[in-house]
Amino acid sequence: MKAVVLTEFGSPDVLKCVNVDMPSIAGNEVLIRVVATSVNFADIKSRYGKKDSGKLPFIPGLDAAGVIEAVGSDVQKFKVGQRVIAFPKTGSYAEYIVADEVLTFAIPDNVDFDTAAACPIVSFTAYKLLADVARVEPGETVLIHAAAGGVGTTAIQLAKLLGAGCVIGTVGSEAKVAIAVEAGADHAICYENGDFAERVNALTNGRGADVILDSISGRVSEQSLECFAMYGRLVHFGNSSGEIGDFQTNHLHSSCRSVLGFSWGTTRRERPHLLHTTAEHILRYLASGRLKMKIGKQFALEQAAEAHRWVESRQSVGKVLLTVEN
Repeated sequence: MKAVVLTEFGSPDVLKCVNVDMPSIAGNEVLIRVVATSVNFADIKSRYGKKDSGKLPFIPGLDAAGVIEAVGSDVQKFKVGQRVIAFPKTGSYAEYIVADEVLTFAIPDNVDFDTAAACPIVSFTAYKLLADVARVEPGETVLIHAAAGGVGTTAIQLAKLLGAGCVIGTVGSEAKVAIAVEAGADHAICYENGDFAERVNALTNGRGADVILDSISGRVSEQSLECFAMYGRLVHFGNSSGEIGDFQTNHLHSSCRSVLGFSWGTTRRERPHLLHTTAEHILRYLASGRLKMKIGKQFALEQAAEAHRWVESRQSVGKVLLTVEN
């Protein structure tokens, strides 16, 4: 089968599409013919050899949508021919992947493969951040950084579905303001146009945001405390800036504010059962049409290097997909 394999760390040029052996399955696993897989920022980090990268050589990719080709002897929930999304045992940039039954989920009949492929990482992550970690309450104000990206556009929609009263998005360029607004943000703020914290405070009559989703870190994290409501929850789930943010204890205890952390990789590895309820909600939202996946661009599997360049250019909006022709 064809797969994109990294034999060295570095620029997008290290992504090579080659022929590899078909994977085998254990008793609790399923073999899936991939129709499409998504490109996530974590894939970029793994390509550079940063934290949690696999041992060389390895196939990148975290999620995929496809059709079950074979099931292990202990699998009870699935059968050959079912359409599923999955978080594979190894990478997803391949024609076939193997996934544990517990990390595989049936796609509703009225959800197409592109939508399904775009949803797993971003929608599962966004739901966990809002519903389970931040525990957003009806009427609250939610501030979402990097609001034009895959997690951002999804989190905007889910915040509304979970009852948020006001959703504010921040974006890195004026061109991306429309993307956040299109996703449903009540307000979109461009970092290029000044201090976002001042703007958030103005929009909330000085109260600040009750929930803040931060995947950027560094100065953005620190500045977020300047527009952080009492009893607020800031959820830190990434560091795309490559910088480290510092917090003072006196910023938190007297105001009853909380800084919380979430890692998709840790949750998948340590507590995968927690994703079952998340999957039920997300797939129901998709099937009903209440959750829309923003697909920015599609590339063939063989164009993985080009897809990575596009994501790294910071021009991408929504999800970037790699499609597979079997």
